[in-house]
Amino acid sequence: MRYRSRVTAPAAALIGTAAVLAGGNTARADTADTAAAKGGGGVPAPETLGDPVFPALGNDGYRVASYHLDFSYDATTTLVDAEATLELRTTQALTRLSLDALGLDIHTVRVDGRDAAFEQVGEKLRITPTRPLPARARVTVCVTYTADPRRLPLPHTAWVPTPDGFAICPQPDAAHTVFPCNDHPSDKADFTFRITVPAGLRGVANGSLVRTEHLAGDRIAYSYRSRRPMATELAQITVGDYVVKQRQGPHGLPLRDVVPTARAEALEPALALTPGLVEWIEARLGAYPFETYGLLPCNSDDPKAFDFTGLETQTLTLYKPNYLLQAEPKIGSHMMHELVHSYFGNSVSPASWADLWLNEGHADFYGLLYRYERGWTDSLGYSTFEDRMKYTYALGDQWRHTSGPVAAPNAVNLFDNQRYTGGVLVLYALRQLIGEDAFHTVERTFLARHRDSSASTDDYIAVASRTCGPDVSGFLRDWLYGTTTPRMPGHPDWTVTPVPPSLAVPRQRTGARPHDNSATL
Repeated sequence: MRYRSRVTAPAAALIGTAAVLAGGNTARADTADTAAAKGGGGVPAPETLGDPVFPALGNDGYRVASYHLDFSYDATTTLVDAEATLELRTTQALTRLSLDALGLDIHTVRVDGRDAAFEQVGEKLRITPTRPLPARARVTVCVTYTADPRRLPLPHTAWVPTPDGFAICPQPDAAHTVFPCNDHPSDKADFTFRITVPAGLRGVANGSLVRTEHLAGDRIAYSYRSRRPMATELAQITVGDYVVKQRQGPHGLPLRDVVPTARAEALEPALALTPGLVEWIEARLGAYPFETYGLLPCNSDDPKAFDFTGLETQTLTLYKPNYLLQAEPKIGSHMMHELVHSYFGNSVSPASWADLWLNEGHADFYGLLYRYERGWTDSLGYSTFEDRMKYTYALGDQWRHTSGPVAAPNAVNLFDNQRYTGGVLVLYALRQLIGEDAFHTVERTFLARHRDSSASTDDYIAVASRTCGPDVSGFLRDWLYGTTTPRMPGHPDWTVTPVPPSLAVPRQRTGARPHDNSATL
C-alpha cells in the first residue's frame, strides 16, 4: 500500500527533464531506424500500454519473460553501477522498441549481444537494434548504467536513501527510476538479482537467497531469485547494515525479516506476530502464495524518506521502523493489510491502475475483519465492522463526488480513501447480497484463476457472477462505477449524507500531499 497523491508532470516538462538527465549518454537512433523501416522489417513499437491512469506508462510490441538485475553499490560515492538483462518476446516485427527509464545514466545497450543505438526521450529509453526483430522472436536486451539513489531533481523516484545505503519503493510508476523496464503491472516477469556490497553491509532483494560470493576487495555479492512472476512495481532491492532473522510460519513456511542491526531486539515483538497473521489469512484465502514472507523496517527515521507507512513489495513488506515499535493493537490490523497484498496485488496484480481498488479494498477488508475480531477499536472509535461500514456508507456520495467512482480513479486521486475504505464498502455490499459462504467462494476462485497473473475489475465481476449463482454484474457495476451510492442490501435504514454545497464543485488538488487513507491505521 502506498499513500500518496501526486499530480503527474506535463509530458513536455518530463521530456525536458529527461533530456537534461540523459546528458551525453545518448546515441542517435534515427538513421538506423529509418533504414530498417525502409527494409520492410517492421515498425517502431508503441510507447504505451494505454493505462487509463498513467497513459504514458509501459510499452507494447513485446512482453518481458525475465529480468536479471546486477547491482554494485559503492559506499564511498553512494552510486550504483548496474546491468539490467531482459529476456523478452516480440509480439510483432519491430524496428525499434522502448523501455521505461528515468534518471539513469545509460552507458551501453546490447540486443542479442550486438551494440544497439539508443536515445533517452522523456521517460523512455528508445532502442534501435542493428537489424529488425521478427515477430515472436526471443530477444535479449542488456543495458549498463549508473544510478544515483540521491539524485535530484526528478519528477518522481523509487529510491529511498538511508544513512548506510538505500531501499526502493516503486509503486505505482517509479520502478523505471531504478532499472529500465516495461513498467506496468500487466507485464509480469521472472526476477533474479545480484547485489554486490562492501563487507559489513548486506544486499537483499525479493524471493530467496540462492548464492553468496566473497569477492576481492572485501566485497560480498548476494544473489536472489523470485520463484513466482512479479510486477515491476513490486521489486525490492535494499542495501544497509541489516541482520536477517529467520523463523517458521504455518506448514513450515520460511519467514525472513530484514532488520536494522541496531534495532533488531526492539523490533522483535512486532516481527514475532507474522506467523499468527499468516495462519489467520490462510484460513480465509488459502495457502500463502509465495516461497517466503517477512518485513523490512527501512533503516531511516527521516519523516521525508517515504510518504507511506507500509508498502507491499513481493515477499518483503517495507515499513517505517518506528511504526512497528508500537503495541500489537496499534499495528496488527495494518500488518494484516500488508500481508493480504501478497494475495491481492502481488499474486494477482491489477491489469491497470484503474483496478487499484482490488488491491486496497481487499487489504482493508481483511485488515478490518482482523481488527474487530480481536476487539481492537479503530481510529474512529468503532469496534464492529458493521458500524464502520454504516459510517462509510453515509460518506458514499461525497467520496464519489470528490474522488470519482471506486473503480474509476485518475492519477491525482488514485490513492484516495475511495480506493481503500470505498473498496471495502463494495465488498461488504457483495457479501451482504450473496452471503458469507458464497463470498468466500468468489474470493478463492478469483485468486486461483488469476494466480501469478494480472486481473481487471471486469475479471472480478465475471468470477463473482459465474461463481455465486445469480448474475451480480449489474449490482457490482453500480457499486463500482455509479456516481451515486446504491442501496445497501440488508440495511434499508442506512442513509447517504447529501453532498454539501461546499463540495458542489470538486476541488482540484494542486500538488503532492502525503496522506494515509487505510482504515487499518
